[in-house]
Amino acid sequence: MLAFLLELDRNMLLWIQDVLRSDILTPFFIIITRIGNGGTIWISLSVILLIPKKTRRIGILSLLALMGSFIIDNIILKNLVARTRPYEVVQGLQLLIGKQNDFSFPSGHTGSSFASAVILYKELPKKYGIPLIGLATLIGFSRLYLAVHYPSDVLGGAIIGTLIAILVNKVYYLLFDNSGK
Repeated sequence: MLAFLLELDRNMLLWIQDVLRSDILTPFFIIITRIGNGGTIWISLSVILLIPKKTRRIGILSLLALMGSFIIDNIILKNLVARTRPYEVVQGLQLLIGKQNDFSFPSGHTGSSFASAVILYKELPKKYGIPLIGLATLIGFSRLYLAVHYPSDVLGGAIIGTLIAILVNKVYYLLFDNSGK
């Protein structure tokens, strides 16, 4: 079963490279992945939300989710799993950006993106939340397009980030606000 999943990961990356990559899309996905570097876009949005009193709670929740994602994804799981990056082992896969300095599983870009975006989706009007989920998805896909993660790394990051956001949200409402959200 594991061998099948590893082969599926590999084949999906090669398919993306062979079918979807183009001179037009590559600069776009490089920009999208840079937007997600270090969680900068999500930290910036969260800090902006801290300024008005009306959205301060949302900014705090987002920052807490980002911290949780960083600790779980980047500090614990990446080092525990220690998965080699796909460009190092998948024959014929061409890396489109610089080599990464950490392990592959889970995708930290995707984890932080979903941790913050899910909080923002749950707490902000949907006209803001839906595009932010879309941005998180694009950031995750950019990691596949650029060949720095396997699909299972991105899926794992999305699931973990989403679960962290749900947990942060639930704990807040249990401890501080009994409105039932």
